[in-house]
Amino acid sequence: MPHSFGTRARTRHMFAKKFRKHGMPHLSQYFLPVKVGDYVDIFANPSIHKGMPYKHYHGRTGIVFNVTKSAVGVRVNKLVNGRVLEKRIHVRIEHIRKSTCQKEIIERVKSNEAAKKAAREGGEKVNLKREAKKPKEGYFLAATGGDGTITTIQPLPFSDLV
Repeated sequence: MPHSFGTRARTRHMFAKKFRKHGMPHLSQYFLPVKVGDYVDIFANPSIHKGMPYKHYHGRTGIVFNVTKSAVGVRVNKLVNGRVLEKRIHVRIEHIRKSTCQKEIIERVKSNEAAKKAAREGGEKVNLKREAKKPKEGYFLAATGGDGTITTIQPLPFSDLV
């Protein structure tokens, strides 16, 4: 039963670095190009205490609404008493990662536009909707024996030997 209720209470594993990953962040982290409207993941770096987000926001994805010289303003959804509130927090750039949540959508839009263009030039109709994965096609398994003929095996008739 916990007795302390500090801002970093119960974060023993959350705010711990992975094995052999200790130390300060790389300089490329400080040059991370972030623009307003980008999707970012809030991931607290425990080696930098300044500008660290509260533990609830660790691992959350949000949208950038403000960029300052050393911090980023992020809009994050938070569930409070059954309703979703949009929280606006400022987090230092060390605790931010570019999110890959939009990657699949952007790739699909590009491929759909290319397919539409090709269909327009070819004069045919193309289906751009995503489809569920179909079941595998049936096939006959080749016999491991030499001749490859199919042998039917019958069960032996029941015999009571008592």
